Amino acid sequence: MQQHPHTSRRRTGRLTGLTAALAAVVGLSTMGGPGAHAADNPYERGPAPTESSIEAPRGPYAVSDVSVSSLSVSGFGGGTIYYPTSTADGTFGAIAISPGFTAYESSIAWLGPRLASQGFVVFTIDTNTALDQPDSRGRQLLAALDYLTQRSAVRGRVDSSRLGVMGHSMGGGGSLEAAKTRPSLQAAIPLTPWNLDKTWPEVRTPTLIFGADGDSIAPVSSHAEPFYTNLPSSLDRAYLELNSASHFTPNSSNTTIAKYSVSWLKRFIDNDTRYEQFFCPLPQRSLTIEEYRGNCPHTS
Repeated sequence: MQQHPHTSRRRTGRLTGLTAALAAVVGLSTMGGPGAHAADNPYERGPAPTESSIEAPRGPYAVSDVSVSSLSVSGFGGGTIYYPTSTADGTFGAIAISPGFTAYESSIAWLGPRLASQGFVVFTIDTNTALDQPDSRGRQLLAALDYLTQRSAVRGRVDSSRLGVMGHSMGGGGSLEAAKTRPSLQAAIPLTPWNLDKTWPEVRTPTLIFGADGDSIAPVSSHAEPFYTNLPSSLDRAYLELNSASHFTPNSSNTTIAKYSVSWLKRFIDNDTRYEQFFCPLPQRSLTIEEYRGNCPHTS
């Protein structure tokens, strides 16, 4: 099987982490202090996570933003870029996020500063028209990432090899389309997604799908669940069904969505195994989680 970039980095991260741990045990490590682990994984950003740190409304990074006019770009409808203000930690992984059918950037804007404050560059976008279908939204997510990494004012802050996509409703269906088209993406997170295509055997990107138990627009039985089931079984994948939630739950600040999105993005975009603890072993049913399915990350 062809080895993909994220697979290679996951293996490297595990091996280097093991090497460092063994060195520390036998007293051979010459690196001390909190920065030692970060040296093992050059993509790691931020302090060691805790339950409270990934549930908090804001992470450790101060955030700035820049507006992108639709008149200055092609292939998508402009948007807002949120990014860590400090340059002390070098470059960051990046995520583009699409709204859903008839919706605008404002409907997913809360995710921008929330994810950016955890150490990502985040581009919440408008689509060319509010009626664009999932395949179009997938292309627009990729166009937004290309703009972000090649022409944007913050392109120097972005590691173009560590990119992901998210989206709500038809934008969630679009995130699957983007992952299918560009297998080099490191993470995809569809939020209560809608798409007429139910099978995704082509996807090679680690994918976390959020469904909602009360979704009457994209019922999980005909959208989120078959999307998850028809991803390759060998893929790093997960399905989280929100409890007492609707199709529009991802349109406002939500701790469960943020917590598991941050963990997924950190694990697969930053190759940061410190975040595996939050979804491996698999989360159990709770007041906010109706169901969680998935596998612990593959290491080979």
